[in-house]
Amino acid sequence: MALGKQAKTLTQKQIEVALSYLATTRYGLRNQVIFLLSTKAGLRAKEIAGLRWSMVVDANGQVGNSINITNAVSKGRNGGRSLPINRDLKQHLVQLFDQVSRHARFDVHAAYVVTTERAGFAAAQSIVNQFAKWYSDLGFVGCSSHSGRRTFITNAARKISTVGGSVRDVQMMAGHSNLNTTQRYIEVDAECQRRVVELV
Repeated sequence: MALGKQAKTLTQKQIEVALSYLATTRYGLRNQVIFLLSTKAGLRAKEIAGLRWSMVVDANGQVGNSINITNAVSKGRNGGRSLPINRDLKQHLVQLFDQVSRHARFDVHAAYVVTTERAGFAAAQSIVNQFAKWYSDLGFVGCSSHSGRRTFITNAARKISTVGGSVRDVQMMAGHSNLNTTQRYIEVDAECQRRVVELV
């Protein structure tokens, strides 16, 4: 993917603005969960659409501390992975789970996390289209459904060494079979480059 064609990453301020905006939309909580699954878990649109509550809920029937993506939901044989759940994302997932699990016909094994008004699931393309509409409404130029994923991978890559990890850990969280693919997702930081040059 050429550098100029990559989806733009989001700043922390943009993430906060987007969450505030989504809270005002119809199905605000669901929409915030979709957004956070992208920005705080790095999920692809296909994975967001295919995510079931059984991949999020633990043995006690509560939202757990990890998301377990299966190969079938992900992209290919090596896309399956277990992801720790970010605190903000978990808070929203707990609220959404409390809301949907009250329904008499709710089945934790079959139910999808993201549903629509007309169906019990959402198509991957509808997730892509939803992101396009949100970013257009917000005036975020160059952003797409991949922006949240790029943001997650970039932020994780910049911070992983502070907790004793490496880019290989980021690769596993991203569900990439090749480290080079992960590296292409990471946005360069001109300010960091300037600072390191001064240290050389």
